[in-house]
Amino acid sequence: MKQPPIRQPLIVGLGRSGAGLHLRALRTALDRSPDAWRGPVVAVDPRPGERAPVPDGVTVTPSLEEARALLPPGRAVVHVCTPPAARLAVLTELCEAGYRDLIAEKPLVAGAGELAAVAELRARHGLRLAVVAHWPASALAGRLRDLIDPAGSTGPGGSTDPGGSTDPGRPARPGGLGRLLRVDVTQHKPRFTRSLRTDDGHPTAFDVELPHSLGLVLSLAGPAETTRARLTDLRIGETVRPGLGSALLELRHANGVRSRLFSDLTAPVRERRALFAFERGTAVAHFAPSDADDHVQLVVDGEREVFRDDALTAFLRRAYARFADVPAEDPSWAEDFALHADVVRLLDEAKRRCAETVPGARREEAPRVAAP
Repeated sequence: MKQPPIRQPLIVGLGRSGAGLHLRALRTALDRSPDAWRGPVVAVDPRPGERAPVPDGVTVTPSLEEARALLPPGRAVVHVCTPPAARLAVLTELCEAGYRDLIAEKPLVAGAGELAAVAELRARHGLRLAVVAHWPASALAGRLRDLIDPAGSTGPGGSTDPGGSTDPGRPARPGGLGRLLRVDVTQHKPRFTRSLRTDDGHPTAFDVELPHSLGLVLSLAGPAETTRARLTDLRIGETVRPGLGSALLELRHANGVRSRLFSDLTAPVRERRALFAFERGTAVAHFAPSDADDHVQLVVDGEREVFRDDALTAFLRRAYARFADVPAEDPSWAEDFALHADVVRLLDEAKRRCAETVPGARREEAPRVAAP
């Protein structure tokens, strides 16, 4: 049987995600598996270097038309690293240019209205569309999945996934922790400089950190509906950025589990922590707070483990393996899309709830940060 060609990355958008995260993870993946992808990396950015330095070894073009001449659709895996507010236009242009294998940053789009258009693009063009979901694809999530289902289910990022994260082994817990009751996620990070920019492309705090944790809890605890949403503004002196202070989302899952997701973009320190309360104990997962260190921690009933877990690299290796082996008609692509569609739907509903609570969408007041 003829082997499919090794794919070549095309990165659309050389900002923080494209230049700082995807490219680093691609290079790490190539170090670990020399046949993971073929170079050089081609990128599309009309203003290269404006948001992040142009990395060495990347061929940058100002337009998709020029990039297509260098890297035709049949060889390319496209990394869509533009802000969610511009995502639909970029996906449409890529489809018109013939590209069919896409990795999009999360959230997939900024709202439910655009989601229907993306679903139509996916169906009409037979897209294989993967949305960045490295929390669910992490070894840490695999450990949590085993605690929730001691029978040893394998889901996104489980130990049987190709290219999975480093996992030194999962200790058995006789008797288990019982049924999962509650999930409480804290995602805090100071994000003043980017939030103060008017062209950041992330309209609210719901669009920044919560797509990570929302995808995680949906993949672990199942479908859910919103029970409460709250949004605050970012205030520094007399400067106000509506909706970019903090975001709270509370969910009730179909199986009865309750989730609470809270993200504060004005916090003084970074924290990415998820507490899972079971009938007979607790598990606390500490995800890597940034790309500066790929170590994570898991504390189960007071017993702490620390291990390496380069989740984004694992996710990209798995995605490239799927593009090589899994045809577009395989139901797994539709299942993935449904999960990320739920993320968009729930975030969109949360934003609408906040806008309806107070006229003019001026939500609860966030603590004012004094200007220097």
